[in-house]
Amino acid sequence: MPSAKRQPDLTGRQTEIVQRVRLRYAKRGPLRFTSHRDVARAFERAIRRAGVPMAYSSGFTAHPRISWAEAAPTGAASEAEYVELGLCAERDPGELVAALDAALAPGIDVLDGVTAQPESGKLADRIDASLWQLTLTGVTCAQAQQAVDGLLAVEGAPVERVTKDGRRTIDVREPLLKMIVRSPDEVGRSRNDTDETEPRGAGSPPPCAIVEVVVRQTTPVVRPDDVVAALSSVAGLPVPISSLVTRLAQGRLSEAGSLVDPLAADRTKA
Repeated sequence: MPSAKRQPDLTGRQTEIVQRVRLRYAKRGPLRFTSHRDVARAFERAIRRAGVPMAYSSGFTAHPRISWAEAAPTGAASEAEYVELGLCAERDPGELVAALDAALAPGIDVLDGVTAQPESGKLADRIDASLWQLTLTGVTCAQAQQAVDGLLAVEGAPVERVTKDGRRTIDVREPLLKMIVRSPDEVGRSRNDTDETEPRGAGSPPPCAIVEVVVRQTTPVVRPDDVVAALSSVAGLPVPISSLVTRLAQGRLSEAGSLVDPLAADRTKA
């Protein structure tokens, strides 16, 4: 029996990738509530508006060659989201960053870009951990420190997560690599710089504690809200009035315990 023939590319678009550009972008302010699917759609519209020469997949339903790294969950802000674009013509990464940033809505901000080197491998292979900042309003630093010490002291910290297939129990403790409690003054955050969802009223603002957490990526992924749930249910943290979650960095964990920028190797070899 003869083998099936490959369907012809009827799109008329260039499918060969001649340059891969890796971008770092932020998700800020109210747009932290944007889902990853909507962010992806916004990028595709921005790519068209900016005239980016994208390479496309072959076949009748061609798609632009876009590869996403691990996306922050809906509701979390981020300063370190990553995406790779496959281009059919070379562009200067700096010009591409400026053009896409101008074409995207404020709050989805393209911050950096490099040309991927041929021998650099996949972008996702350079990311195995994230640094999260948990801003807990209504919790003192002393309360946060006591809960952090309690969570780090246990061998397991099971929490329940509601999924589309029902409830699932996840162990939060094993992927936790580091937790540090800081005051708002230490990170340059004003006590009045509150989350939009915090209740407002007369008098002094509520206390606030900031917990920085390094979490190794696992399957299933331990999300920041899982960490907050473990701090409350396992370690006795008072339930915060509100919590604002921001991803500060992603990368491969070094022997020194820091995260290596996924774009650093491409920038060094360029």
